[in-house]
Amino acid sequence: MTHVQTETGEERLVHVQTGIVTLAGNLVVPEGASGVVLFAHGSGSSRLSPRNLAVARRLSERGLATLLIDLLTGEEEKIDAYTAHLRFDIGLLADRLAGAKEWLAEQPDTRDLRIGYFGASTGAAAALVAAALHPESIGAVVSRGGRPDLACDLLARVQAPTLLIVGGEDLPVIDLNREALAQLTCKKKLEIVSGATHLFEEPGALETVARLAGDWFLHHLSPPRR
Repeated sequence: MTHVQTETGEERLVHVQTGIVTLAGNLVVPEGASGVVLFAHGSGSSRLSPRNLAVARRLSERGLATLLIDLLTGEEEKIDAYTAHLRFDIGLLADRLAGAKEWLAEQPDTRDLRIGYFGASTGAAAALVAAALHPESIGAVVSRGGRPDLACDLLARVQAPTLLIVGGEDLPVIDLNREALAQLTCKKKLEIVSGATHLFEEPGALETVARLAGDWFLHHLSPPRR
């Protein structure tokens, strides 16, 4: 296990056992963390996505633990680079997320924290499916530029408060998110970031995503005040 000291806590390279595979991950647990956010990256991406890393850093600064994992093994990523089919296997990705959630529940420094999912692109669909199938243990879901429509009929079974964030210039994805929002029956909200495209590369766009996500997770994951 590799340890790297960051401004928001010690970052650890961890190996997450889920099912029959072991996935690489980066875990940061700030002192007195209010909750833990498990990241599900999008199609063709990895846990080292600069966008997810930037959001994770902001969440850590606000007192949330974060776990970024690769949802595919190294061998699977090599296969997917040619076939591009595993990145759209939402059931497989959701199973991996659920396994990582169980792993977090067993670790001494995260087992007492409420868990949220942060999903991007196809990872958002996987997060919603995992939340629908294991509603008792997920406190909140946030989707960034996601494809929640790929969760299909399971959207109606999601119980965790869900925030959908979409760029204002990402018109096709806005429509897909509005359709998914209508199917969700949990506490829900759609935030459209003005001027942002699908990857939120515009100045200030990703900061807005991090702020919205942080507010949502802190509200729904933080333990109630005595």
